[in-house]
Amino acid sequence: MAIAGRERLSDRAAPTYIPPMFGEFLKRLTQPDPPALNEIDARLALAALLVRVARSDGDYAALEAAHIDRILSVRYGLSPFEAPRLRAEAELLEQEAPDTVRFTRAIKDAVPYENREAVIEALWSVVLADGVRDHEEDAMLRLLANLLGVNDRDSNLARQRVELGQA
Repeated sequence: MAIAGRERLSDRAAPTYIPPMFGEFLKRLTQPDPPALNEIDARLALAALLVRVARSDGDYAALEAAHIDRILSVRYGLSPFEAPRLRAEAELLEQEAPDTVRFTRAIKDAVPYENREAVIEALWSVVLADGVRDHEEDAMLRLLANLLGVNDRDSNLARQRVELGQA
């Protein structure tokens, strides 16, 4: 059910077709020792992780999707048409994706340590985009920060930067 004035993307029917390229991507991700992702796959994995965080509270709002588009646009220099296309692909992938641990492993392998705090900031900005911070999202961010090798202190500082608009 949609909250007054807020469209929920989670109310939409799930797509039934998964493009073959996602099947290959998921196959690589689920290997016991997956290879490092190329830049295109790393973008897709991060976008899918952003979508997963947005969906973690069961309310994937259009506002959160638009915020993901902005993150992708700024982070990767994408046009106003390319960012929504990447997010749409990520939404399909996220539905079929393996557990969060494999996603974060792929991102951790693709993103140098010094840049992972920016990933945490992006995740926090999605969590906070709808103005509601709930327990499911907090738990998800604690897990993701840990899996990405970012300690609680640095994750909290990243959240504070996002809250203050400094990220």
